[in-house]
Amino acid sequence: MTAAAPAPDSGTDEPSPMGPLSQLIQAELDKGKSLRELGKAAVDPNTGEKISWQYFQKLVKTPPASAPSPVQMRAIAAALGKSENRIKEAVAEQWLDYRATELAGYGGTVRIILGHLGAMTEQERKRWLAMIEADERARREE
Repeated sequence: MTAAAPAPDSGTDEPSPMGPLSQLIQAELDKGKSLRELGKAAVDPNTGEKISWQYFQKLVKTPPASAPSPVQMRAIAAALGKSENRIKEAVAEQWLDYRATELAGYGGTVRIILGHLGAMTEQERKRWLAMIEADERARREE
C-alpha cells in the first residue's frame, strides 16, 4: 500500500544552488560545528570506517560527480546526527534528481501520523522533526 508523502516546504521562494546533502552539511556548519568536528564524528557504525573532514569540505564546496557510497552515507549520518534514510534521500535528490514522493510498506499508523504532520504549520513540523532527530541521537548514544 502506498501513501503520498507531503512535499517538504523549503521555506524559501528561490531554490538553493547547493544540493540537499550539501545543504544539510552547511546547516551544521552554520550552527557552529567545524569541518574537523564533523570529520571526527564521521564513523560508519557498521564497519568503523571513517571519512575525513576534507570530504565534508568537498561536499559543500565542489561536490564530486559520484554520490557517496553506503559506508560514506552512514558515516555522514553519524556526523550530522541524522538518520541514514534522511541522508539517502538527500543523496538521491542531489545526485540522481530523485525525490521520494510516496511511502510503501507502512501501515495505517504511519499514514495517520503523516496526515497530522501534513496539517501542521512549517514551524510545528520543524519542532517535530527536531524531537524525532533528538530521539534518534539519544538511541545511538545508549
